[in-house]
This record gives sequence, C-alpha cells and structure tokens, in this order.
Amino acid sequence: MTSKLTTVLAQAGAEDRAALIGYLPAGFPSVDGGIRAISAMIEGGCDIVEIGLPHSDPVLDGATIQTADDIALRGGVRITDVLRTVKEVADAHPATAVLVMTYWNPVDRYGVARFAADLAAAGGAGVILPDLPVEESGEWRKAAGEHGLDTVFVVAPSSKDARLAEVTAAGSGFVYAAAVMGVTGSRAQVGDLAEDLVARTRATTELPVCVGLGVSNGAQAAQVAGFADGVIVGSAFVQRILDAGADEAAALDAVGALAGELAQGVRSR
Repeated sequence: MTSKLTTVLAQAGAEDRAALIGYLPAGFPSVDGGIRAISAMIEGGCDIVEIGLPHSDPVLDGATIQTADDIALRGGVRITDVLRTVKEVADAHPATAVLVMTYWNPVDRYGVARFAADLAAAGGAGVILPDLPVEESGEWRKAAGEHGLDTVFVVAPSSKDARLAEVTAAGSGFVYAAAVMGVTGSRAQVGDLAEDLVARTRATTELPVCVGLGVSNGAQAAQVAGFADGVIVGSAFVQRILDAGADEAAALDAVGALAGELAQGVRSR
C-alpha cells in the first residue's frame, strides 16, 4: 500500500512543483498553541509537517530551535503531548502528511514497538531520525514497517557516495538532504553544496530528495525547489513565533503568512 507521505509528495510532483514541508516543535509556545500554529502553517500552504519531539540536548539544532525546545520542556511537554499534537493535526488536516522529527534516545526510552504503534494510532505518517545510524536502525524499521510508517534518514554534504547508497537503501518516504554543514537555522543564502548533494543522492535512489537547513523566505524556497523534490523550513517558523511574543494572534498570522510566501516560492521555480 502506498504511504501517506509518498502520496503527498507524488501529488506535488504531479503539479510540477516541490512539496513544502514545515517544522515546529510540539509544546511550543504551548501544546495547544503549537497545534494552532501548525494548523496555520498547513492552511498557509504546507503539504507536510514535521512535529519536533523536544530534546534537552538538541545537538544538531541551532539556537532558534534550541530556544523553542527549551520553552516546550519548561512547559512540561511529554511524548504523550507530542502524540496528541500529531493526532489533532492529522485529524484536522487529513490531506497533510504528519511526521515526527526526533532524536533516537526518547524513542528508545519510550519503547520502540510502543512508539511506532502509538504514532500510527495517532495518524502519524512516519519519523525523521537524524541521529540514528542506519546500521542500528533495524529494530525501528521493522516496527515502523509493521505500522505503515515511513523512516526518513538525513544525508549531508560530507556523505560519500557509498554512504549515500547505504542510507537511501534503508530509508523510505523521502531522503532529508541537509543543505549545509552544521546545525539548523535560517541563513542569508542557501548553501551551494545542496544542489550537488541532491544530484549525488538521486543517483542512488528513486526516493524524493527534500532539502532543509537554511531556507527562510520565498526566494530561497524557489531556488531550492528548482533542484529538489521538497523544501523543508523550520527555524524561520519558530522565529516568527518568538518575535510575536505573547501575542498568539500575531504569531498565527505570521506563520500563516510565511507559509503562504514559501508556498508561492515552491510554485514559481
């Protein structure tokens, strides 16, 4: 059976455009506020959303997402809140693929089979696991497969071609190509390494290749959409909410407007 994630990406491809993928940590700025913000992102034009599972030591994330994670953790967010976020978003937006992006340790502590079953029951489409080596992913991939969940792995510009082939063979849904070396965060320019990484990754797989790390506006989204199957944006959405402070209405307007600008960008490649 074709997965939800595959269906959404194929639909974007059929429209001759890249998919727009938005990221926000669960529990930021609060659990309910985060659900409303993610809905605003979808209504603004996101085809796929990544719901982050906040971590106390998000080593691959820059200062912006670290700040959001800290706010969520200080607010008491738990894995059950992440799953509730997935369920409420998936129920309200059935045409959208809802993923969880998480470091491996919380999944391992929760229980691999239990997490896969609970995520699928909540309507989740899959998981992005940036720090789980493919060599150690067999238990997770087996559990995910039993519940129809995709497993997305991350490749970087430093990845050698042989390693790209190993990673893409293990993953499903799409391949997450990190556009730059380093941690997440908005940048004035999208890294020049991204286009080469996408080409090298495509040489190893039929999976769509989606690019993240650094995209923050419509012009950058259009640039990346010219060579990738999907454009992933996270820090820019988080920053809009941080900038709005306690004004939730302003935050929702800001993330919706950004999603609209990015959606127009991926359609204008």
